[in-house]
Amino acid sequence: MERSTVKLQGFDVDTFSFDEAVDYICQNRGTVVTINPEMIQCAKHTPEFAEFIKNANMVIPDGIGVEIGLKILGHKVRRIAGIEFAKRLVERFAGTSEPVAFVGAKPEIIEKAVENIKSEFPNLNVCYVQDGYFKDDDRVLEELKNSGAKLVLAALGSPKQEMFISEAQKLLPDAVLIGIGGSFDVWSGVVKRAPVIYQKLGLEWLYRTVKEPKRFKRIFPTLPLFVLKVVEEKFFGEK
Repeated sequence: MERSTVKLQGFDVDTFSFDEAVDYICQNRGTVVTINPEMIQCAKHTPEFAEFIKNANMVIPDGIGVEIGLKILGHKVRRIAGIEFAKRLVERFAGTSEPVAFVGAKPEIIEKAVENIKSEFPNLNVCYVQDGYFKDDDRVLEELKNSGAKLVLAALGSPKQEMFISEAQKLLPDAVLIGIGGSFDVWSGVVKRAPVIYQKLGLEWLYRTVKEPKRFKRIFPTLPLFVLKVVEEKFFGEK
């Protein structure tokens, strides 16, 4: 299976369906970026982050803003929710008993998330668990390397988790590595995911903003400005 990508604000975004994306990364391994407008905005001002995205083995359109942006440019690419994609990867790796590592979140959150995930997938081979409150990256990276993980799920917040993954990939070249943001919070049961109707409409961001008003400053004005930039890209080309 070959990659097929389209450009959005200077970044390649894969056009895989959900199942195709899972198959591709499981066969080829490497880094996965679950891209959204906030990440694109950050990358515009952070060269290292932009380079990581451009060198990723796969970039899936996570945010609804990305799906809208691609539609504006004439590309029919469906959103792939990062939390659902990560769960499917866990299911795949549980089926093969390949070792899986969890890194990030608060100690009590990650412990409960791993407990719940193992209950759902009893055959899951968890080889490493580390909360996100560490300062000695070298120690964690060395432990991760020694764990032999073939799937690394990092929830350290973007772009920190992607920069961590960039270093981890050098030590685990045969692994799938993906940043999954607040997924551990949901898997632990501490945070409830948006109702299905919001998920289907691509409005999880709205539900979470209502539930967590502090997120408003992150979403606005980033999302509307992103859409305006994509409209500008459509008619005048990317600047």
